Amino acid sequence: MTPLPDGVLLRPATLDDAPAAARMHLECWREAYSPYVDAELLEARLSNPDPWEETWRGHVEHGPPRTLALFGDEPIGFATAGPNRDADAPERELYALYLRESWWGSGVGQALLDDVLDDRACTLWVLEDNSRAIAFYERNGFVATGEREFFTWLDAWEIRMDRPESSPLAKKNDRTILGA
Repeated sequence: MTPLPDGVLLRPATLDDAPAAARMHLECWREAYSPYVDAELLEARLSNPDPWEETWRGHVEHGPPRTLALFGDEPIGFATAGPNRDADAPERELYALYLRESWWGSGVGQALLDDVLDDRACTLWVLEDNSRAIAFYERNGFVATGEREFFTWLDAWEIRMDRPESSPLAKKNDRTILGA
């Protein structure tokens, strides 16, 4: 497991976390997607936090577990993985991995990924233009499959990346990968 910076804790998200976690999630989207998505469209998608909080409540209550990263009492990131939605893919899918920009490169993203995936085979979808995220996933054994989907909600293309269980980078429990 990747060591965490002082003051950072990983734990399962609870219903009580939903308001603050939803606000953090919105800010993560602003920080991560603003270089790749039309600013007006992005702001329209993020202008009302209420549906985000309701979605968080629903996912915490009925979805796969969400691992929350906190600095003190402040949510700074989260990750969640579960059954794959793609029939032709490994059993597991990384649904989300988000981290506040001020924590990029701190190792928290790596710790979140390690927590929800371990060394299991997995797929994920990432914005095609997000080279920083793609490089992070490549360092963790993911490879672009050549598949693309149009993510209508953000008017942007996504690519699928797969990581086989046999990938040597998928088995990294004894070392830290920098840049997460």
